[in-house]
Amino acid sequence: MAMVADFVLEKAFGALYAGVEDLIIKNFIFKSLFNKVKSRLDDWAPLIKEMAQYTQKMDRPEKDLEALKGVMQTGQELVNECSKITRWSPFKKYKYAKKLQEWQESLQSPLDRLKLQDTMNIMEIRVVVDEMQRDMLKQQSAESSSSTRLELPPLPKLIVGLDGPLNDLKEKLLADDGVSRLVLTAPGGCGKTTLATMFCEDEEVKGIFKKNIIFITVSQKGNLELVVKRLCEYLTSVRSPVPTFQNKVHMLQWMQTFFKSSQNPLLLVLDDIWSGSESILHSFQFELSNYKILVTSRSEFPNFGSSYHLKLLDDDKAMELFYHSTSLGDKCSPDQEELSRKIVKRCNGFPLAITVVGRSLSGKPIEIWRQRESEWSKDSSILDSDPETELFLCLQSSLDALDKRLAIVKDCYLDLGSFPEDKEIRVDDLIDMWAELYDIDDDSVCFANIYELANRNLANLVDKRDSYMKMEGDDFYGERFVTQHDLLRELAIYNAKLDPVEQRQRMNIEIRGNKIPKWWREQKCHPIKARLLSITTTTDFDMEWPNLQLPEAEVFVLHFQSPSSYSLPAFVQKMDKLKVLVIDGAEELINFELLGLLPNLKRISLIRLQIGFLTHKPIQLKSLKKISFASCGAEGIDEGFFRMSDAFPNLEELYIQFGVRLVSDFFQQLNGREFVLECCNLIHLKKISIVRGTGLDHLPEEIGNLVNLEVLRLRSCLYLSKLPSSISNLKKLNFLDIYGCWSIELPKNIGELSSLRKLDMRCCDEVKELPPSVSDLHQLEEVICNREDQGSLWEPFRPTLTNLRVVVIPRTQPNWLETFSDGWSS
Repeated sequence: MAMVADFVLEKAFGALYAGVEDLIIKNFIFKSLFNKVKSRLDDWAPLIKEMAQYTQKMDRPEKDLEALKGVMQTGQELVNECSKITRWSPFKKYKYAKKLQEWQESLQSPLDRLKLQDTMNIMEIRVVVDEMQRDMLKQQSAESSSSTRLELPPLPKLIVGLDGPLNDLKEKLLADDGVSRLVLTAPGGCGKTTLATMFCEDEEVKGIFKKNIIFITVSQKGNLELVVKRLCEYLTSVRSPVPTFQNKVHMLQWMQTFFKSSQNPLLLVLDDIWSGSESILHSFQFELSNYKILVTSRSEFPNFGSSYHLKLLDDDKAMELFYHSTSLGDKCSPDQEELSRKIVKRCNGFPLAITVVGRSLSGKPIEIWRQRESEWSKDSSILDSDPETELFLCLQSSLDALDKRLAIVKDCYLDLGSFPEDKEIRVDDLIDMWAELYDIDDDSVCFANIYELANRNLANLVDKRDSYMKMEGDDFYGERFVTQHDLLRELAIYNAKLDPVEQRQRMNIEIRGNKIPKWWREQKCHPIKARLLSITTTTDFDMEWPNLQLPEAEVFVLHFQSPSSYSLPAFVQKMDKLKVLVIDGAEELINFELLGLLPNLKRISLIRLQIGFLTHKPIQLKSLKKISFASCGAEGIDEGFFRMSDAFPNLEELYIQFGVRLVSDFFQQLNGREFVLECCNLIHLKKISIVRGTGLDHLPEEIGNLVNLEVLRLRSCLYLSKLPSSISNLKKLNFLDIYGCWSIELPKNIGELSSLRKLDMRCCDEVKELPPSVSDLHQLEEVICNREDQGSLWEPFRPTLTNLRVVVIPRTQPNWLETFSDGWSS
C-alpha cells in the first residue's frame, strides 16, 4: 500500500510539473503566473523526494498524503483547462487567471507547507521508531533475563524511613484506579531521588514494567532536547546518533509516536525537575493507558499531576541514620547519646543534614562533639559551621533557582527569616509587610507569592479554615498561616547576614536572656540601612534597649516570648519611614504612645496581647490606615481615655481575628458600651472584619454612620441575630460576609444596599426566607450558600437580578465545638 501511495503522489507531482513547463513555453497568456508556480514547485521537489524515500520504508498506508494529492490534482486540472484558453476569450482569460492566482496563493500558504512538512516528519518518525523497536527486540533476545539496560543512581548503604513512602508510591501508581502522573516533591536533601530509585528497583514494579523502565535525570539546565536524547539512548543498545529534529513540533510528534507504538507498560522517571521546566512536563501530558510518569522535584506541578509530599524523618529514624553516619553503631557512650540527640534535633529530620553532620563528626573526640553542639545552641546554624558543605549547596540551590523573574518571590522568602523558629506566621501580616516593602496594592498578588514559595517547598501554607469553609477566590486570609522548616529559615537568615551589618536589607536580632549580639554592643551608632527589622526576645529578657539607628526601616517585627510588661525600644520614635509594625506576645506595652511620633505608620498588627494599654494614656496615630487584633484580650481596659475615633482618626481597615475574648471582654469592661459602638465613629472605615466573635449578639444602630464602608465581614458570630435597619445607609457596601452567623436574619431593608455585589450566607441556618426588598439589589452578582433550599430562595428574584449567580457549596458535618473554640489559647 505504501508503494502505491508513493507512486500516485510522485505521478501527480510529475504530471503537474510537466504541464506547467509546457504552458510556459506554449501559452503566453499565463506565462508570468506559471513562472511563479514553477518556482514554488521547484521548492517542493526535494521534500517530495524525501517523502518518497521514507514512504518506501513504511509497511502501512499513509492517509496523511490524501490532502496533498488533492492539491496536486486540482492544479493539474487547472493547468489542463488553461491550455485551452485563447486570446479571443477575454472573459475566460480573466476567470481562469483569477483561479490560477488563487491556487498559486494556496501553494504559497504556510499552512500547506506545514502540512507537507508534518507529513514528512511523521513518516520519518515512524521509520526511526520502527528501527529502534527492531533494535530493542534484537537486544532483548540477546540479553539474559537478569540483565538490564536501566541506569539508576546508586543507593546509599543504609536507607531509613522510606519503606512507608515506597508503599504509598506503589499504591498511587500501580493500583487499578491509580494515577498515571505523579510528582514526588520535598525540599532538597530529603531523599526524593533515593525513593524514586527504590521504586524502580522494587521487584513488583520491575515485574509490571519488565525492562521498560526509563530513568532520566534532568536537573536545573535540562530541556526537552536533553530528555529526548536520553530517551533515544535508552531505546538503543548502543549510543547511536540521535535523530535530527527540525523543530519542537517534530520532536513532540516523535515522542507521541514512540509512546503510542509501545506494546508493553512503560515507566518513565524524570528526576530533579526544576520549577521553570513546566514545558518539559507539558510534552508528556498526552493520555495513554499503558504508561506511568514519576517526577521528582522540589516544586509542585499541579497542572501536570497529583503530588506526593515526602515527609522528613521522625526522631527514631533520624537517630538511626545519624549513628550510621558517625560509624558509631551500638558503640555509643551515654555522653555521646545525649549529644547525639541534641545534634540530631538541630538537623530537623533532614536526611542530608543528618548524614553530612554525622560524617563531619565521625571519628572525632567527644570534645569536638561538645564544641559543635555548643556553637549550634548559641544562635548559630549548622550552615554557619561550614558554608561550603554539601548541605548548604543543596539548600542554597533551591534559592538560586529563583531567577530575576522571581526576584520578589526570593525577597519574600528571605523575609520569612524575620519570624521566630517554629512560628505560625499570619498571612495577613505578610501581606501587610509586602504591600509596603514592594509596593503591591493587591492582596491576591501577595498571596500568589506565598503560593509560589509553598509550591517550591520553601515554605508551608497552613489553611486552618474548616473544609466546608474553603472556597477558591476567597479574599479572606485571616485563618491561613505560613510555616517554614528550621533549616530553610536558617538559610534565609544566613543569606541576610552576607552583607556587612550597616548594609543589610534585613536585620534579624535574637536576644537570648540579656545577651545582645556583639556587633550591637560594639557598634558606634552608625546608621543601618535595613528596611526590615526583626527582634525576638526570650522569656528572661528584662533589660533596657540599646540604641539603634534605622532611618530606612519600613517594617518592624517584635516578638516577646512571655506575656509580661515591656516597653517599646526608644529608638522606634526616630524610625520616620516605619510603615508596618507587628507585635506579638506582650501582656502590656508601657510606652505605646511613642508611635504617635511616627508620620508614616500605616499598619499595626497586635497578636496575643492584652490591649488594655491602649486606653491607659492618650494616643493619636493620624497616619494609621489598618489595625489588626489577633487572639487578643481586653483586660485592664480603662474607659476614660479610650476613644477609637481620637486614637485612629483616619483608620480604614479594622480586623479582629479569633477575637472571642476581645469582643466579649469589651462588652464586660466598658460597662455595656460595646466595642463595636466605638468603631462606628470611625467614619473613614472601608473594611471591618470580626471573626469568631461569640460576644457579639447585635450591632448598634450607629453602624449606619460608616458611610464609606465597602466590606463588612462578620464571620462565625454565633449569637448575632440581626443587622440593624441603619445598615441601609451603607451605600458603598459591596460585600457582606455573614458566614457562620447561625441565628442571623437578613434585614427587611437590605434592598437599600445599592452597591452590594457579593453576599456570603453560608451556615446561616435561620435564613429561611428572603425579604422582598432583595429584588432591588440590582448590582448583586454573587450569592454563596451551602443549602439547596437557600439557593432556591433566590429563584423568584432572577427576573430583576439579571446579573446574579448563586453558588451552592454543600457542607460536610463540621465539628462545631472545635470550629468555634476560643482562639485565645492558640
